[in-house]
Amino acid sequence: MKIINLKEKLLVGIVIILISCGGKKEVNMGSYAYDAQFLKDNGVEFIELVSSDGNSKVMIVPVWQGRVMTTSASGDDGDSYGWINYRFIQEGKVSPQFNPVGGEERFWLGPEGGPFSLYFKRGQEQVYENWMVPSVIDTEAFVIESQDSSNVRFVKDTRLTNASGTVFDINIERQVSLMDTEEVIADFGLELPKNVKIVAYRSDNKITNIGNSPWTKEGGLVSIWMLGCFNPSSTTTVFIPYKKNVEGAIVNDEYFGKIPEDRLIKEDGIIYFKIDGKYRSKLGVPALRATNLCGSYDSSKGVLTILWCSLPEVPSVYVNGQWGEQEDPYAGDVINSYNDGPVEDGSIMGPFYEIETSSPGEELVPGASLVHIQKVIHIQGKDEQLAPIVQKLFGADLDVIKAKFQ
Repeated sequence: MKIINLKEKLLVGIVIILISCGGKKEVNMGSYAYDAQFLKDNGVEFIELVSSDGNSKVMIVPVWQGRVMTTSASGDDGDSYGWINYRFIQEGKVSPQFNPVGGEERFWLGPEGGPFSLYFKRGQEQVYENWMVPSVIDTEAFVIESQDSSNVRFVKDTRLTNASGTVFDINIERQVSLMDTEEVIADFGLELPKNVKIVAYRSDNKITNIGNSPWTKEGGLVSIWMLGCFNPSSTTTVFIPYKKNVEGAIVNDEYFGKIPEDRLIKEDGIIYFKIDGKYRSKLGVPALRATNLCGSYDSSKGVLTILWCSLPEVPSVYVNGQWGEQEDPYAGDVINSYNDGPVEDGSIMGPFYEIETSSPGEELVPGASLVHIQKVIHIQGKDEQLAPIVQKLFGADLDVIKAKFQ
């Protein structure tokens, strides 16, 4: 087999040649089959959840904490929806700080910054040089406890210490389940045209206090933090509904400096965020403003991505992930989105973009648990097929979304 180097993949990158029992088959870069072969070629083992017709495919890597690497709505030949960091994976190195392999849904824990950070040691200045992703959510494999054609369940025990010195003994449970079309229709009350392409999955994520001491606000709380990496384009827009009739800021756009007005628009109950992988920026939607939905649309490919997360039935606190000193460590965000772009020296990790959801932080006595559920749906079709879905779920106009940054 000829293995094409990274430069050829990125600059020429048209096909790789696979040898199968039926002869040679061309596999296009950007397809699910390409990404599957790339991981195989680089020694990364994965699990697949596959629908009965073979069209919906969900690729999961156990050694990377049971993360969903990518999905397809059209089998092996379909578009690969998740962003994969080919360059980093191909180098085969392990970073002691962070291993950014990509993937469209990964399990993390919050908060990232502040006095109760899980990513900085006690007394350290919260700058990038000191930032360290805990190994349990970076380099340690999750254990497969059960598996069938449409579900896989992982478990993991760990001990973490936050920047205030509080120790957490945690049991992690994570289950990823393939959702069929009927489930999506029932869960969201949708009418789907028969000829649209769709893939959907649900993840049930749970942390349990397995220590001897309760988790308290004074010592710091822990949240479940789900992050998804996807491929940006000049025709992609993230759109997030927000509650209009409440007090407080609509959006937090101070993570990496204020986002310019030509990249962030808030109007009529919808936040619009320009996604092109050319300007590093991040936003968050506070708890009082957040709903349980976030979406993105790539108008050139006709790909609508819907992200749903569970919300607590009663008002709860959300941990604040911003680095450094904080006025309120429990004034965190429920939904976040990140657009990658060059840093100060001109280098760039991706490009990619992220849409993220977080659970509240809860005070847990020994044996008590916190659960966060997320559903990710990709629907690919024509504008006239997708517009009614966007209107029903988000109360938004697809034509407005398409034109907002064009």
